[in-house]
Amino acid sequence: MNWEAPKRPLDHTESTLVKAVLDDTFPIGSKLPGERKLAEMLGVTRPTLREALRRLERDGWFTVNHGKATVVNDYWKDGRMNVLSNLVQHAESVPPNFVANLLQIRADMAPSYTREAARHHPDEMTALFQQGINLPDAVDAFAEFDWHLHRTLTIASENPIYTLIMNGFTDFYENMAQLYFLSEPARRRSRAFYQTMHDLIQQQDLVKVETAVRTMMQESIDLWPGRGLT
Repeated sequence: MNWEAPKRPLDHTESTLVKAVLDDTFPIGSKLPGERKLAEMLGVTRPTLREALRRLERDGWFTVNHGKATVVNDYWKDGRMNVLSNLVQHAESVPPNFVANLLQIRADMAPSYTREAARHHPDEMTALFQQGINLPDAVDAFAEFDWHLHRTLTIASENPIYTLIMNGFTDFYENMAQLYFLSEPARRRSRAFYQTMHDLIQQQDLVKVETAVRTMMQESIDLWPGRGLT
């Protein structure tokens, strides 16, 4: 692993340690080198290293045992919300099935926040889906709109927790969308979905709105490039 001297020591230290866990330089359950050695490896001072470890311990990456070696936690079991942001920032090193799990979370949430958005703001949501119907057949257009669509739906649901979760995945979501919409069938299916949603929201058939979203979210998982979902 390439340990480069940082311009922003604290940020560099946190980022490098997270990447070292993700790429198994420091596997789950292992112990970190001693403070002096690790600080030298990172090219930072020991106080900077201590602060980085304190922050990462708070997020669930490590257990710091004063006077003993720091242990790498199982971040899937011990991690807190910030772990998701860390994973998104290290997309090249995310564990297998991370994308599949992320898409499944969206599939679980989207029916609820779309139903509530349609309930609270039917006219605005109808107009929103009309924008999707009118999109040019271009990858960038679909990728940008799909992010805008889901984020707007979370806001319109009037449950801000959905939006906070969505915001944590902004860059990663947009990158995934670029890959997904390379497929012409994916773009065609999404346009048909936008039309269906436009019509159902106009009719205020909220049960069918929820069902249609759930079906589409599952189809998007099935259409993911290569079905590798990694």
